[in-house]
Amino acid sequence: MKTFQIPSFYRSPIISVVKEFRKVQDPRKKDNSPTVLDFGPVQYFIARHFGFCYGVENAIEIAFKALDENPGKRIFLLSQMIHNPEVNKDLTERGVQFLQDTHGKQLISFDVLTPDDVVIIPAFGAPLEILDILNKKGIPTAKYNTTCPFVERVWKKSEQIGKTNHTIIIHGKHDHEETRSTFSRSTTHSKAIVLRDIEEAKLLGEFILNSKTQSEFEKLFNRKFSEGFDILSDLSKLGVINQTTMLASETEEIANYFKELMIKKYGATNLKEHFADTHDTLCYATNENQDATYGLLKTDADLAIVIGGYNSSNTSHLAELCERKFPTYFISSAKEIESKNLIHHFDYPHKKMLSTNNFLPNKTPLKIVITSGASCPDSLLDEVMLKINSFFADSKSVEEVLESIKVIN
Repeated sequence: MKTFQIPSFYRSPIISVVKEFRKVQDPRKKDNSPTVLDFGPVQYFIARHFGFCYGVENAIEIAFKALDENPGKRIFLLSQMIHNPEVNKDLTERGVQFLQDTHGKQLISFDVLTPDDVVIIPAFGAPLEILDILNKKGIPTAKYNTTCPFVERVWKKSEQIGKTNHTIIIHGKHDHEETRSTFSRSTTHSKAIVLRDIEEAKLLGEFILNSKTQSEFEKLFNRKFSEGFDILSDLSKLGVINQTTMLASETEEIANYFKELMIKKYGATNLKEHFADTHDTLCYATNENQDATYGLLKTDADLAIVIGGYNSSNTSHLAELCERKFPTYFISSAKEIESKNLIHHFDYPHKKMLSTNNFLPNKTPLKIVITSGASCPDSLLDEVMLKINSFFADSKSVEEVLESIKVIN
C-alpha cells in the first residue's frame, strides 16, 4: 500500500512502535487481539486497528501539498476535510478557509471565488452540483481533490445498480457530507433514498407492501429521497449501498431485510430481478477498526476511551460498540481529561457534552481499552495515555514499557 507524506507532528513515539510491532507480529492482519502496554498501575488495551486510514492520509498529504504549492494564494476547503478538529485546526491556522460547515451550510459565499483561488475537495467528496459551480467559475477541482477512493468505489456501485433500473438505498446519515455526495451521484443513475437504520428500513418496507400512501411517504422521508420518487414504481427493484463509515452489522441487517421482503412479495425465483445483491460497500478501514473493537470487547478492561472528532461517524460507531461492555468515554483529545477524578466526554446519541466524576476506578492495575477513529492522529492517543499516567507517580517509563509489548489473546 502507498506510503503518504504526513506531517511528523501527527505521528507518535508510542503508537508508531506499537503499530510496527503488530505489523511484524501479524503481517496478514488475522489477529484482532489488542496490544497491551503495561505501565504498572495502568494497563492499556490498544485496538489492533485504529487511527489514520488510507483515505485520510491521502487527504492530508494533498492538503498540505496545496499549501506548499500555492504561496500567497487564497486556499479554501469546501468543508471539513476530515472529521477531526485537530487536523482542521492545523489547516485553518495555516490560512485555509472553510466554504461550508459539515452540514452544507454556507460560511463563505461562492460568489467571492475567483479563478485564482484554490479549492480543496474533502475526503468525503462533493455533490455534483457544487463541483459544477466551481468549474463554471474556472476553478479546477481535480488537482486538489482528496476524495477517498473507497467513497468513489461506492459511487461506482451506485452506477451499477442504476444501470439495471434498481432504486438505490443508501444506508447513511442524510446530512453527512459523504452521503450527500453519494446521493448526488446516485440520483443521476436512478431513484435514490437515504435510510439511517433498520427502523427506517422497516418503515419503508410498509410502503413496499402497499400499506401506506405517497403523501405519507413524502412526509416521513422528507429531504431523504430523489425528485419524482414514486412508491408504486420505484420500490419494486432495490439495491443497498452505504456511507462507508456505518456499522457493518447494520448495513447487513438492512440489506437482508429488503432481500427477504422482495422474496416475500415477488418470490425467491424472481429475486435477482427485484434485488441487486451489492455486498458490503464499507471501506476496509471501517471494517478493520470495527473488527478490532470486537477484539477489545473480549478483554476484562474496566473502561474504554474512544478518541476522535465528535462529528466523526466511524468514531461514534466505535464508541457504540465499546458501550456494549464498558463504561465508555468519547473524547476529542487529552484536554477533556481534566483530572484523575473528572472527564468531559461526548454523548453522541444526544449530541451534547457530559461530565463524569470519579471515572477512573480505584483499583490496581487499572485496565483501559483505547482506540480511535480513522481521522484521528496517533499523537492524540499518546497524549491521552501520558495524561492518565501522570496521575500515577509509580508509572513505568515509556521506554521500559515499549521493550515489553505483548498481545493478549
